[in-house]
Amino acid sequence: MSGLVRTIPRRSVVSWVVYDLANTIFSMGVVSLFFPHFVEKAVGAQRVDRVFGTIQVISYAIIFLTSPMLGAMTDRARRRMPFLVWSTIICVTATALIGRGSFLASAVLFIVANATYQAGIQFYDSLLIEVTTEENRGRVSGIGTGIGYVGSYIAVALGLLLGEGHFTEPAHFWGLFGWIAASFAVLSIPCFLFVTERGNPNPRPVFSVKAIASSTSETIETFKSGRKYPGLIRFLVGRVFYTDAINTVIGYMAIYTMHIAKAGGLTEKAAAGQRDIIMLSAITCAVPAGLLWGRFTDRIGPKRTLDIVLFTWMGTFALAAAVGGLALPIAALYLVGCLAGIAMAGTWSADRPYMLRLTPPHRVGEFYGLYGMVGRFSAITGPGIWALTTWIFVERSGLRPEQGGAIAILLLLVMVIVSYRILRPITDERRDWSALQ
Repeated sequence: MSGLVRTIPRRSVVSWVVYDLANTIFSMGVVSLFFPHFVEKAVGAQRVDRVFGTIQVISYAIIFLTSPMLGAMTDRARRRMPFLVWSTIICVTATALIGRGSFLASAVLFIVANATYQAGIQFYDSLLIEVTTEENRGRVSGIGTGIGYVGSYIAVALGLLLGEGHFTEPAHFWGLFGWIAASFAVLSIPCFLFVTERGNPNPRPVFSVKAIASSTSETIETFKSGRKYPGLIRFLVGRVFYTDAINTVIGYMAIYTMHIAKAGGLTEKAAAGQRDIIMLSAITCAVPAGLLWGRFTDRIGPKRTLDIVLFTWMGTFALAAAVGGLALPIAALYLVGCLAGIAMAGTWSADRPYMLRLTPPHRVGEFYGLYGMVGRFSAITGPGIWALTTWIFVERSGLRPEQGGAIAILLLLVMVIVSYRILRPITDERRDWSALQ
């Protein structure tokens, strides 16, 4: 059996890639662009960083606590796809309802939508093993990353077509969120239909109390027996720090850009236009970068690729902090956007194959639960650090919003440096997992 060559249908690969495009519409349109603007319209420019940060922290805390259990449950199930289907359905339903009631109701809906979107990413990433081999894993992951960023164009285009730059009240956003939800739902369908799973030959009960308790105990045991999985625990700890910085950038880049644009004398409408163009420049650089990073990953390995990516992030954060802290021209943010797009594409192109290199095949769901858990932990601490920093330096000390943001970005730079130091000793050599079957 070991000598058989596994054939993966092309439509499975294409459909897996298209889902990356679909969920990027949500992450760019809701998390990065329009929900922060929605919050600003509801609470004002001085409070938006803190309020949006608090909402994000609650959302990510939920998925942080449940990620390992969900991952272990998918290892027990006959198939992982139903988990992805239901998480997507809940996400798009909650998204479609944002802006149709009170601000509190919309905040709760965002929390639900973002938590289920994050859970869906965990299920989706674990399906990478079903559409790739060891030889092309980096390339397929890179293609997914690059094509996925096309979803960002769709999100920005929806905002432009519906006139988001002219919205003056929170209630004006509800139609935009509805279109984003519909786009996510429609483009997810090919993945649901055409990604073929080999399936679990030994499925076990999933939703009983005993099964949940067993899944939790398996996860705890994994941490206790980390030596069986060389490099895994160190990778997960290092990942906390670099994803902390990245998730925070995703959540706050649009707000930071708006602060800088308005500090430069632009009107609200003109600032929104600059924000959209800068975000598009990041996307434009990310699309081809994802394809190139994927080839790098297959050629030089995920570890060396990720090291290069982290150095790119260091330069990006240093320049971004200088723009707000030293009042550099807003044009410098175009370079920041391009560098961020390149680095972000590289992160996911190398990150997913790196994790699979450290993961035994029979425990992919559980280990991606841990992978997701540390990512969500960073997503809690990152917005929390940003919110606390801006509260101290903007709301309490009287600095301008862009100056407070610059200080927060410098803290993110420190986190990337720490992550690089943690990851240095790990090797990405292929493991022989046969003894652990």
